Amino acid sequence: MTEETNMEDLPGVGPSTAQKLRDAGFRDLMSLAVTSPSELANVADVGENVAAKIIAAAKKEADIGDFQTGLQVLEDRKLVGKLHSGSDVLDALLGGGFETKAITEMFGEYGSGKTQIVHQLAVNVQRTADEGGMEGHAIFIDTENTFRPERIVQMASAAGVEPEEALSRIHVARAFNSHHQMLLAEKAKEVADTIPVRLLVVDSLTAHFRAEFLGRGALAERQQKLNKHLHALQRFGDIHNAVVAVTNQVQAKPDMLFGDPTKPIGGHIVGHTATFRIYLRKSKGGKRIARLIDSPNLPEGEAVFNVSEDGIGD
Repeated sequence: MTEETNMEDLPGVGPSTAQKLRDAGFRDLMSLAVTSPSELANVADVGENVAAKIIAAAKKEADIGDFQTGLQVLEDRKLVGKLHSGSDVLDALLGGGFETKAITEMFGEYGSGKTQIVHQLAVNVQRTADEGGMEGHAIFIDTENTFRPERIVQMASAAGVEPEEALSRIHVARAFNSHHQMLLAEKAKEVADTIPVRLLVVDSLTAHFRAEFLGRGALAERQQKLNKHLHALQRFGDIHNAVVAVTNQVQAKPDMLFGDPTKPIGGHIVGHTATFRIYLRKSKGGKRIARLIDSPNLPEGEAVFNVSEDGIGD
């Protein structure tokens, strides 16, 4: 059964309502099952009673709500993959590499290595499992015009991957505002239906939200939209067993009067949704220091890695 083709079979959902739901980002039964009647009623232009019936039917079809034993969860965890970064010490800090079905947030000031790492991941995800890869494609949502194909060519050549092939497996879209960024996250699901996408990058996560929602009066709306965006990213990782790697800005540079240069943007919304949080900072030469500050199962720690023309290494 495909969730896409069965959406019209739900009570109260005809072709026009199904199209409205898809346009609003509800592309599978699971996304319908976990929404609220008021939100669904608003986007589908139906009453809340009808929306509640649609949600109840979606829950039944999506088969959610059952509990699992810890042993079952452990068995499911065996499907989780680890994508290597290129640095053994950075991989060790993350328990073996960047984890699938999880959001890994990297934050730090300009030049700390965030964009370098996500470029390297976009190359490494294409490599074989024996080489620390996943033989998959990458989607790169670029919000600050940071993607550089020339950098991919350098890293691919150093990794023994044919540069043109590497570039052909990286699917890049420039997000021009926060709404566009959220739409691209939904569009990524369509792309992943036709090709094996195992990495989704957002570089950077909060830049547009930070610029567009200014002042305390806009904070609630910003956080609400950011929360929806993050949950869409998490769903993508869960459905496609993919790594979700996002970069984030810090509140201020060290020479500024206000803000904390070690505190990421996004507040509790990002803090609670990201599975792993890594603070990056510059050191001497090409060295960078990564500090794991939050993880559900790993201790805090630091790793020193290197950024060179060849990419990320020890």
